[in-house]
Amino acid sequence: MPAKSTTSILDTVEGRRLQGSEGEHWRQWGPYLSERQWGTVREDYSADGDAWSYFPHEHARSRAYRWGEDGLAGFSDKAQHWCLGLALWNEHDSILKERLFGLNNAEGNHGEDVKELYFYLDGVPSHAYMRMLYKYPQAAFPYADLVAENARRGLSDAEYEILDTGVFEDNRYFDVTVEYAKHTADDIFMLITVHNRFHQPARLRVLPQVWARNTWSWGGDAPRPSLRLEGDKVLARHGQLPDRQITAWGAEPCQWLFCNNDSNFPKLDGLASPGPFKDGFNDYLVDGQASAVSFDGGTRVAAHFVLDLAGGESKRLFLRFAPAGSEPVSARRLFEQRRREADEFYGALQQGIASSDARNVQRQALAGLLWSKQLYYFDVNQWLDGDPGQPVPPSEREHLRNTHWRHLSNCDIVSMPDTWEYPWYASWDLGFQAVAFALIDPGFAKQQLLLLVKDRFMHPNGQLPAYEWRFDDANPPVHAWACWRVYQQEKALAGEGDLDFLERIFHKLLLNFSWWVNRKDAEGRNLFQGGFLGLDNIALFDRSAALPEGFALDQADGTAWVAAYALDLMRIALELAKRNGVYVDIAVKFFEHFLYIAGAINRVDESAEGLWDEQDQFFYDVLHRPDGDNEPLRLRSIVGLMPLFAVQVLEQHEHQNLPGLAQRLLGFLHHRPDLASLVSRWYEPGKGNRMLLALLRGERTKDLLKRMLDESEFLSDFGIRSLSKAFEQPFAMQVDGKQLCARYEPAESDSRLYGGNSNWRGPLWMPINYMLIESLREFHRYYDVNFSVEYPRGSGYLASLEEVADGLSQRLTRLFLRDEAGHRPSMSGYPQLQVEAEDRELVLFHEYFHGETGRGLGASHQTGWTALVALLLQPGK
Repeated sequence: MPAKSTTSILDTVEGRRLQGSEGEHWRQWGPYLSERQWGTVREDYSADGDAWSYFPHEHARSRAYRWGEDGLAGFSDKAQHWCLGLALWNEHDSILKERLFGLNNAEGNHGEDVKELYFYLDGVPSHAYMRMLYKYPQAAFPYADLVAENARRGLSDAEYEILDTGVFEDNRYFDVTVEYAKHTADDIFMLITVHNRFHQPARLRVLPQVWARNTWSWGGDAPRPSLRLEGDKVLARHGQLPDRQITAWGAEPCQWLFCNNDSNFPKLDGLASPGPFKDGFNDYLVDGQASAVSFDGGTRVAAHFVLDLAGGESKRLFLRFAPAGSEPVSARRLFEQRRREADEFYGALQQGIASSDARNVQRQALAGLLWSKQLYYFDVNQWLDGDPGQPVPPSEREHLRNTHWRHLSNCDIVSMPDTWEYPWYASWDLGFQAVAFALIDPGFAKQQLLLLVKDRFMHPNGQLPAYEWRFDDANPPVHAWACWRVYQQEKALAGEGDLDFLERIFHKLLLNFSWWVNRKDAEGRNLFQGGFLGLDNIALFDRSAALPEGFALDQADGTAWVAAYALDLMRIALELAKRNGVYVDIAVKFFEHFLYIAGAINRVDESAEGLWDEQDQFFYDVLHRPDGDNEPLRLRSIVGLMPLFAVQVLEQHEHQNLPGLAQRLLGFLHHRPDLASLVSRWYEPGKGNRMLLALLRGERTKDLLKRMLDESEFLSDFGIRSLSKAFEQPFAMQVDGKQLCARYEPAESDSRLYGGNSNWRGPLWMPINYMLIESLREFHRYYDVNFSVEYPRGSGYLASLEEVADGLSQRLTRLFLRDEAGHRPSMSGYPQLQVEAEDRELVLFHEYFHGETGRGLGASHQTGWTALVALLLQPGK
């Protein structure tokens, strides 16, 4: 049991470090390198837009990047002037291990997939302390086997993973733990602990590295930085930045090796060019090319250690990257101190969590968020036109992607969904990630939300950028919801909310809301389209593609998202109105807008179609055919559950002092009695009128929840499935002369229609489950114990909506917690890690989960939205 305390995280050493301008100073250095820069749109200058082929993994060690850096266990300053990382060689691999390997979208039988074992174990928001673990085989890394076997397997086969190759059998591998500790905000210590897990002796080459991001090869007058050996130190110089020094030490002496962070044009293109090049360390160690490195200077340096470890032995190495002239510091004491401070910080956060296992899961979830920060540098205008120091890009690129986003110029630290599989931001992912971040760092969470509405992110027409593969796609509009949640979390933590933040972002969200209304409801019927909306495999067809001529689709999820958006903006406006009464007018406007949408989706106006299907008691997308017929797509999926998201309780006692509010609301309801019938109201003594604004009223809510809480449909042992299990027998219909079919698939997709690696047809998905839980709690706030549903359906037990929310929360957290046998359902795909006690503590946070077993699927390393489990584990959240 944790010791009882009332300490706030703000009262800890780390909490105090984060406050004010000092917090930004401490955040200047962090784990800001990507795990994968190759294969990204940013680095793609091809004529056909095939980013994976243009810059493959095979080129990554030899070719300088234009827009950022990647590296194993990377650390850098915010602009990546200087980067730190790790290289390893077991003397059997065909290449030096400098970055994580995985399959590209065409190579994987279910799309792109990292094929490594690594874990983000700990960290604090200032990055004064960080820790991760990488598991490195002692035999040759099975690159060719992974590529060949996954190519052989089809869509109906399981993915071939690194553990399946046998390379980790008998514990024949190294545990390589990398820790960072800051002595001061810019004095960085790196500690590498290598543990031989095998019972026989083994040798490992370890090369902690420092290098400068290549800024000098792209034209202009950017100076070339320098690293120069001076005695037992390396002096680092970079333009106008202060000089720095590098020292390294450990159980064995090191050899300093230098090369340059330049492309190896002789190897890549057969062009003559002086070296040494970016791949110098690889060519020197693996291929024995003495001329591949320098021993006195360059723009990249490594401290080369040769470790001979007995079976079960561990050895430690240190590297320090500090301002020039820094005084000696005890590294051992520094790391002990920073670990204690991290324990103090999380001890304050986790005071109400009794289970040590739950505390471990939450801490690793938050560590994954912290390690997934990345410098995202991308100037679309410059990318389209090319650099003066490089060949002119092919003209075909003007017709490929993002040509209408020339204003977009990003050079910021951004939370990534996954630093290998998704090393680029997505607008709705970032919203969920900000809400999770607010648990430990509200300042950074607010900064993330403000980024997307900056002029150099947000389109002049009001659209938020979706993701780099297609900035003009539409992600679900969760930004207002996330802003409100972050505001509330900071208010609960600090005692007051940041109204300036709320007001600043509210004005930009007004533009974005207008974009949704004007672009996604072109006919003005208050029924919205939206298209893709992030749901790859949830529909009968690819909703990101244009429909056949004459067809149109009204989407239940698109309509629900915009209705929820209107309520969130109303809620923010009411909060701002407490300081400035002019916001009452805007709040009422969004109240009205919500009711218009509610009327349309529920077919209050008999001339409207509506999306509620009385026959099935469910919300469906409705397809409009060229002949004028309208047909519901009777595929029961989370699309039809999303109208639950649009719910808010409006209490008189909270807003009774706002001038004119009550009169304006009652006036509108009197003017539109048809829409007034959609608002549930009752009077509570001492508190006045209470209104329920929702797309569903009581009986219809119960009807929908019957489906959702039915174990033969949506309810699984680990949360709400994305597609009803009733469709184990496929659902089919004819559209434009084609037979379209969908069926419940509890694991990976068997379709390449949407790109390959995502599947919401059946599996469990954390963000939608989280929002369903939150919505149920809001419904309960109105109904209290006067509303109950059978949970699970058929059990005979009548539960309040709060009990249902609690039950769903427990099912979701069960994914990660050890069961009676000591196993974690989400980690069932890693049986070898269930044997040793130290490995059983390791947790991964996958993109989505098997609809029956809870096994982790998709992107495996801290897909940011899955970090919402940290909130579910937090008492009172």
